[in-house]
Amino acid sequence: IINTHSLVNMRRMLLGPLCLPLLLNCALVRPQFVHQARAYVYRAVQSPDAEPLQPMGVVDFRMTGWWHVQVNGTLGGLTPGQHGFHVHEFGDLSANCTAAGAHFNPHRKTHGAPESHNRHVGDLGNVVADANGIVVVHLRDSQLALNGANSIIGRALVVHEKPDDLGRGGDEESKRTGHAGKRL
Repeated sequence: IINTHSLVNMRRMLLGPLCLPLLLNCALVRPQFVHQARAYVYRAVQSPDAEPLQPMGVVDFRMTGWWHVQVNGTLGGLTPGQHGFHVHEFGDLSANCTAAGAHFNPHRKTHGAPESHNRHVGDLGNVVADANGIVVVHLRDSQLALNGANSIIGRALVVHEKPDDLGRGGDEESKRTGHAGKRL
């Protein structure tokens, strides 16, 4: 399946360094059932007239049984250290990724750690960039899905500027965003 936006429109919509559309390369096991998806990661451009998109990495999502999604990938170009890692509501990456909305939260829960039962579906915790700015993503999640109410297809995967406090910051903002900072 190819992203519904043309490359020109996609380029216009990518305004933060690491916002990832999840609409690309869905392999179908049977009609209407997505078994795996791949997000190609590009350094976002600040304007539609900017230089060509520069590849930053790839993130793969694969169903492993009925209740788990395996997430594997490599990203580059980040500052060393921890960065919040979330699936957001919408696939619209304009306005420095703020048009992507809040963390994907179809069950209206508070923000939390990936292992928490009470968390947004899109709460994937933190990824760690090494001294060279490279992140290797390897996680398995029981709340993400590629089909149904928890499906992440068509949503944005966002890397944030700061570490996610996993909802343990003791205030309302922590319970909404994890204080992860701006969307990169």
